[in-house]
Amino acid sequence: GRNCSFLQEMDVIQKRGENCFCYVQNRTFHLQYIWSTLQVKVNSSETFRFEPISEKSNCRNSETVFEFAACAVQVFWKPGTSTETSISIKQYGEDICFKIQPFKTELYTVSVKREMLDGKLLFLFVAGIFLFHFANSLSRSTTFFYLSGIILGVLALLVFVLLTLKRSIPRHSTFWILMSGCWMASLYFIYCFKENMQWLWSEHRTYLLGYFLAVGITSFAICYQHGPLTTELSITLFTWMLQLTAFVLIYCGVTIPQVAYAVIAVSLCSKGLGYPLGAACHIGRKMKNHFKSKKLVFKYLTEEEYREQGERETIRALEELRSFCRNPDFPSWLAVSKLQSPHRFAGFVLGFPHVSPEEAKAHDEEYGIGSFFLEEQLFETRAESEQDDPANSIHEGDEEDEGEIHQQIAFPYATELL
Repeated sequence: GRNCSFLQEMDVIQKRGENCFCYVQNRTFHLQYIWSTLQVKVNSSETFRFEPISEKSNCRNSETVFEFAACAVQVFWKPGTSTETSISIKQYGEDICFKIQPFKTELYTVSVKREMLDGKLLFLFVAGIFLFHFANSLSRSTTFFYLSGIILGVLALLVFVLLTLKRSIPRHSTFWILMSGCWMASLYFIYCFKENMQWLWSEHRTYLLGYFLAVGITSFAICYQHGPLTTELSITLFTWMLQLTAFVLIYCGVTIPQVAYAVIAVSLCSKGLGYPLGAACHIGRKMKNHFKSKKLVFKYLTEEEYREQGERETIRALEELRSFCRNPDFPSWLAVSKLQSPHRFAGFVLGFPHVSPEEAKAHDEEYGIGSFFLEEQLFETRAESEQDDPANSIHEGDEEDEGEIHQQIAFPYATELL
């Protein structure tokens, strides 16, 4: 209902006296403006008052108690006078109107400039994505716990004080009612602080720094006294709170609400599909290993393993031979007619040892400890060591003796084989 001047991009308007300005949003969505904002700056050589105008500025038209309280707080937080101010307008936010009230009839300039990539919006969006995906690990970090306590104490002092006094409140219902009220008041405090940050920093910088320092140190001391979270329930609640905060940062970090909703939905789906995707990858690896051709691996046996395997395989082969000979289809008379010792063969089939005690004794005397064969091997090893020594000379007679030793050694092996 006011005669306001409509602002457009790249406008530079000079006015005198009290005037109203409005920027009407473009309702056509373009993805290139997802992190784009309009910067409206007002400059003057004299002081003026900057007053935002909205349909909810009249407190009598408030429909709820919260709107009335918000309107009253907004009137209380009305900024003072200055010679320069600026506001940031989101591309697809609400229509913005404001009034300039100069104290003298001097020229003031209103300029509109587009910022294609707003660093604040991009930082909020990236911080939201990071906080959502790493909420579980951050909730278990002691350093992040203390940092979160300091931030909560600075931005939501009422909530922090209520959490500190939780043990002194006997009923849970009373606690949650007070918590709801403290959160609503704190959120509106954050909103007013964001809207008037430039004015507060320029006019009351000392008080603002003192508040940050005092509340920050007190919050850290209280968090350090209580210690980090230890129970799984408290860690889970802290994780959910971090994820909810991440959604708020994602929503505030883009100018198109539909894009924020899509990113939040994709984040939830990716978190929910983590377990099915992990199970599918595990099954895929199992199937790949099952159908993959296995390479042959050759294992070399030690001397002891070679001897044990020889004994085991010999016993197994002898048992298979006995079973075969006991088979009714075995031509026993034909085999007996060709054997030199049929009685010994019959004893073997009935389970007697295939080597007689006399043969075992003769083998031990010939190849056991103190036998002629072992002495020949020792002499052969000594002859080889003397032959390899460069300080000793090699004679033809030694080579002939070595040949005789090889001939004597070959005879017992042949006898054993037969």
